[in-house]
Amino acid sequence: MTRFLRNPFLMLTLVAVFWGGNAIAGKLAVGHVSPMLLTTLRWLFAVTFIAPFALQNVRSQWPIIRNHLGTLFLFGAFGFAGFNALFYYALNYTTAINVTIEQSIMPLIVFFGNFLLFKLKPSRLQFIGFSLTLLGVAVTVSHGHLASLLRLDLNRGDALMLLAALLYGGYTVALKYKPNLHWQVMILVLAVSALLSSLPLAYLEYRAGNLIFPDLQGVGVILYIAIFPSLFAQSLYIRGVEMVGGNRANLFINLVPVFGSILAVLILGEVFHTYHIFALGLVIAGILLAEHGAKSSVEAEF
Repeated sequence: MTRFLRNPFLMLTLVAVFWGGNAIAGKLAVGHVSPMLLTTLRWLFAVTFIAPFALQNVRSQWPIIRNHLGTLFLFGAFGFAGFNALFYYALNYTTAINVTIEQSIMPLIVFFGNFLLFKLKPSRLQFIGFSLTLLGVAVTVSHGHLASLLRLDLNRGDALMLLAALLYGGYTVALKYKPNLHWQVMILVLAVSALLSSLPLAYLEYRAGNLIFPDLQGVGVILYIAIFPSLFAQSLYIRGVEMVGGNRANLFINLVPVFGSILAVLILGEVFHTYHIFALGLVIAGILLAEHGAKSSVEAEF
C-alpha cells in the first residue's frame, strides 16, 4: 500500500477508473434521484464517512484552515459542487460515453490556466498532445460532424459538460494556492464546502418541481459516488497533483473516457459509434505524446 501511495501514475490511473465509473453512476441515477439532490447527498455522505477520521487533524490544523477559509470554500463550491451538479445534469441529455470523452478537454484548460497565471510553457510534444485531445473532444461534441460546431449546434448535455470541465480545470490550476493541510483535512473541508454550496441548488430544484427523492437504485448510486469518485478519487487526485504538478496529473483525466466508454458499453449497453473510436484514438495519442513531452522537459532541466 505504501508503494502504491508513492507511485503517482498508479494513483492517477485509479482516479480515472473511479471517475469513469462516476459517469455510469450518474447515468444510472437519471429518473431515480434528481441531479442537484444527488450532488447534495453525495457530499453529505462523503462528509459523514470521512469526518470521524479527520476531526482530530482538523483541530490541530484549525489556524491554517481559518486563515484560508475563503479559498477552501471556493475550491469546494466550484471544484466539487459546481462541477458535479453540471456533470449529473448533463447526463440527463447526453450519453455517458460522450461525457467521459468530453472531460478530456480539462488538460487543455489547465495548460492555458498555468500559462496565463504562472507562465508555464508546454514542450512541443505537449502542445501537439493537447491539440490532439482538443480535436478528439471536438469530434465527440459534434457527434462526428465538425461542421456543426461552426453553427454552434450543440446538444444541451454536451454544452453543460464542457462548462463543467471548465470549472474543474480552473479548480486544478487553483490548487497551487491550497494551504499545506493533511489530505483528510483537505477533503473534509472541501466536502463540507461542497455540501453547503449545493444546498441552494437543491432548493431551486425543489422550487421548480423537479426534485426526485432517491429510490433503492438511487441510494446505491449515491453510496458508490460518495465513496469512490468523491473520497478516494479526490484524495488521490490532490496527492497526484502535489507529486507531478497540475499539467501532468490532469493528463490522466484523458484515461477517463477509456474506462468510462468500456463501462458504458458493458453496463449501460450504450452504442459505441465509429466517431467515438476515432475520438478515443486521438485522446490516447494525445496523452502519450504530452506525457513524453513532459518527461523530456524535466530531463532537459538537469
